[in-house]
Order: sequence, then structure tokens, then C-alpha cells
Amino acid sequence: MARDRDDDACPGALQVHQAADGALARVRLPGGMIDAGQLAALAIAAQRFGSPAMELTSRGNIQIRAVSDPPALADAIAAAGLLPSASHERVRNIVASPLSGRHGGEGDVRPLVLGLDEAIQGDPRLARLPGRFMFALDDGRGDVSGLGADVGVHLLTPDHAALLVAGVDTGVRVPAADVITTLTAVAARFVDVRGKSWRAKELDDADVLLTGLPRTAEPGRTWPPVMAPPVGWIAQRDGRVALGAAVPLGVLEARAAAFLAAVDAPLVITPWRSVVVCDVDEDVADAALRVLAPQGLVFDATSPWLSVSACTGSPGCDHSAADVRRDAADAALQPADTHRHFVGCERACGAPPVGEVLVATGDGYVPRHP
Repeated sequence: MARDRDDDACPGALQVHQAADGALARVRLPGGMIDAGQLAALAIAAQRFGSPAMELTSRGNIQIRAVSDPPALADAIAAAGLLPSASHERVRNIVASPLSGRHGGEGDVRPLVLGLDEAIQGDPRLARLPGRFMFALDDGRGDVSGLGADVGVHLLTPDHAALLVAGVDTGVRVPAADVITTLTAVAARFVDVRGKSWRAKELDDADVLLTGLPRTAEPGRTWPPVMAPPVGWIAQRDGRVALGAAVPLGVLEARAAAFLAAVDAPLVITPWRSVVVCDVDEDVADAALRVLAPQGLVFDATSPWLSVSACTGSPGCDHSAADVRRDAADAALQPADTHRHFVGCERACGAPPVGEVLVATGDGYVPRHP
């Protein structure tokens, strides 16, 4: 893909994006992991410095819109422990299997998330990664390997993983102990060769990223995209419970976030714009369900809210030809056989890899063709 510049304007907590409704800040959450106190702090900051309607992203991050005082918001994010590196804050893009170590999977990738995040921050070269470059750690269940991350691993056993580039198995096999050094080395090579490319798939020859890494298996395998978030009552292997909550259109109101934080349990923001409340006893889980469902969170895996999504649309985006969230909400009342993503313009922000993408024209919607 030809570009006229090698940097990108991907927002962060310090580098905000000026949208139609004001400044937009994005808080990176490696692996989507956030604790109750941090979510409560973000809810307060959103109410004080921006819109209380926080947005969950397809990379498991949180956005705050209409920010009136970006430096004050950044200070609040840092005070919550969510801004550990000013130089690397936009490149800490790590998605991981949300239920890893708790339910299913070949192994637990949570330690790899923490180690990879630390390694990224400790490598000055990686501060030059584009803000759109993404790492993925799939625990073997295949939920995030289909997201097309720039570089990632897919556990084949608890001790070995397949190395993926642009969501494709390279044929390189990596011991679990070498995952972090391998991923950071591939990312550093991308920095050296990328030119004006922002993503690995944009390189003319992505094999250059594998220099010195021998192939020991057949390359080319891919994983189908997962569309459905983990929703409902999920039994953990330790006898406790995780609660998966879909968030309609990915808009998490600060009030609902405060109720989630009040459960006082670890939380995971998933790449499907949902939340998992982890490690709760059954009685706590039962009480939490009764409190959280009235806040608009969805615990029913058959809910029509899981079959629609949307970009920001009007009035938040000046490129949009319609209030696509309103139209998507109306569409949720008329379930279809496929997932529908409503967008306000041809850029189709946040479009999932499968399903129907409907583009606003100012006079209705038309399907976007690949």
C-alpha cells in the first residue's frame, strides 16, 4: 500500500486525535487486562474530562471522547498506572485470548502478555513502531489468531508455539521460553524494513521479517475470525466463575463501568468490545449479574446485540454521513442471518473481517464490496 508518510496519527493517551466532538484519547491495555481500581479511575476521568460514554475497541483498549483537557486526562491515566511509558505508550498493542489460564486453551499466555509488554517498553527501537502494529498471543483456542495481527504466536502445546506474521503461520516453531525475544526481534526487523508501511501485510515480502528463523513446519495455515465474545456464566478451572458481558455497540457508560469496578475483580476488555469479570465466587457472580444486567450489559449469548456493530458515526466523526450507532441499534431489533457492521463512510473503521459492512450514503446504506 502506497502512503505519503511513514508515521501515523493513531491516538494514545498523550497524542490525542482531534475528532468532530473534540479530542479523542486511547488507553492501551495489553491483553485487555485492567483491574477494578483502574477501571473506576477511567470512569471518573471520563466523566470529569470527557464523555462518560467510553468506547471499547477491537484491540481490547478503551477510548475517551470529547476530551476537554488532554493533559489532565493523561495525568489521571498515569495516576491509575495505565501509562507506564511515555515513549512507548502507542505501541503497546497486544491482544491475547481473554480466558487464558482460566478456561480452555493449551496454556496460560497471561505471563507472556506481561513479559512482552515489559520487553516492548524496554527496547528503544520499538518506540518507532507505527501505532497500528499489533502483537497477538493465542493460547491455542484460536480466538485471536484470526485477527490478523502483525506478529503473534499460537500455542500448539503448553511449551511450543507457531509464529504468525499477518495472521498466517510462518512455519517457524518457537519454544514458549523464547516467545518474547522472538516477537520483539521480528518487530524490530519490521521497524528497519517497513519504509512507509504501517502493517506487516503491507510489506512486499514479509519473509524478510523471518531472517535467521528456520522453518520446521509447513507454512500458510490461517485461523477463521471469531466474531462472538465470551458471554454469560463461564466456569473457571479453579472452581470460580468468569462473567462475560457484551457491551452494545462497544459503548461502556461510565456508570456501568463503575458498577463493573464495584465487583472488585480482575477484568479483561476483549477484542470483541466486551468485558469479562474474572475470578469471582458463585454467590458473588450471581449478585453481580443481578446488578450489572440493568446497566445495559448483555449476558445472553443469543442477544441480537451480538450481531450488530458500528463505527462512531455522526456526530462524533465529521466523515460520517449518518448516525450509524442509532441505525445499528434499530437494526438490532430486526435480527439477520449475518453480522452487520454500520459505517459512516468508505473508510469502514472497525469493520470486522467477516459479515456484512453497510456504508452510509446520506440516503440509506449500501453494502461495501471487498
